[in-house]
Amino acid sequence: MNIITHLKLKQLLLICVCLVLFFLAPFSSALNTNQFNLVSSDQYDYHTYQELTDELHSLQANHSDIMSLTSIGKTYEGRDIWMVKLSDNVDQEENEPGVLFMAAHHGNEWPGIEICLFFIQYMVEQYHNVTLPEIRDVIDNTQIFLIPMVNPDGVTADTRKNCVPNHGPFGYSSSVTSYGVNLNRNYADPWFLAYLFPVQYYLPLILYDSSFNYRGPYPFSENETKAVKNFAEAHDISISLSYHSYGELIIYPWMYTTKQTPDESLFRSVGENISSINHYYLLVKEDRLIPLYGGTLGSSEDWLYREKGTIAFTIEVGAQQRPTSPKVMYNLCITQTTVQLYLCQRAQTIESEKKALHSL
Repeated sequence: MNIITHLKLKQLLLICVCLVLFFLAPFSSALNTNQFNLVSSDQYDYHTYQELTDELHSLQANHSDIMSLTSIGKTYEGRDIWMVKLSDNVDQEENEPGVLFMAAHHGNEWPGIEICLFFIQYMVEQYHNVTLPEIRDVIDNTQIFLIPMVNPDGVTADTRKNCVPNHGPFGYSSSVTSYGVNLNRNYADPWFLAYLFPVQYYLPLILYDSSFNYRGPYPFSENETKAVKNFAEAHDISISLSYHSYGELIIYPWMYTTKQTPDESLFRSVGENISSINHYYLLVKEDRLIPLYGGTLGSSEDWLYREKGTIAFTIEVGAQQRPTSPKVMYNLCITQTTVQLYLCQRAQTIESEKKALHSL
């Protein structure tokens, strides 16, 4: 290798290092190094319900000009379901597109909680950073809502379902027969299909109250899903994203059939851009009405789209249900923050895109 070629390679390597540092520096500045110790071999410590509550109150107290914190309901065991709003006029309902991020419908799926908390911290701490105008832009021009822990009781008990006592599959038993409802089967969309196609939708798994997928005695029977429903009906949400774990998948309506929605091209466009950021697999539907084996009935993204027209996604985040490596969690939070920023930016045009699509 001659000297000129060697110098060129060194220059190229230097440029690459500078670019990496350039893109990572803004995220690193928001990083709580006590939470994400990249050189430590210790396991990652996930936030408990109380730790999340304390952290959210602290962030709101220090950034009350752009962050509000509200309880949208209480669980069976009396815990608040916290909702964070990020906006430049945080106490007003503005004529701006809404974006909703949720996590922990399933109480044993914790990475989404950390991702939402990281995003909140990053946004409020970087809002006044003049080198990151995109942060101010999305906070000034969208209303960003986050429900970091939809299922506080389930998280505390480390169980997939919530902790409500069940009185038989339909609630008619005088005695307690089991505990817990799968909240992401409790949305009202569309329950009747399970009786028409019991094999495809594994009816016994969602009907019997002892099952891990028990959907409850009736739609929106649970405090947690009623809280999300009441919140969503009171706000205009253009785009939503619910975090689950795991599988590295991007899911959009309809999850329970291969039939495409009228907004398939928009879902495909947004989903492909998400995939280009996090390199997850986008589950694309074929346009034929065939019930899927194991298709999910009663999920949040299907209900939000059907009832509100929200371009709603679920992401199965990560390759593990609960990573223990701080470095893995740091990388998940970094990548998903980029996804969330993209969705906030895309929300500013999605309604006009939808109108244009439907006018064809």
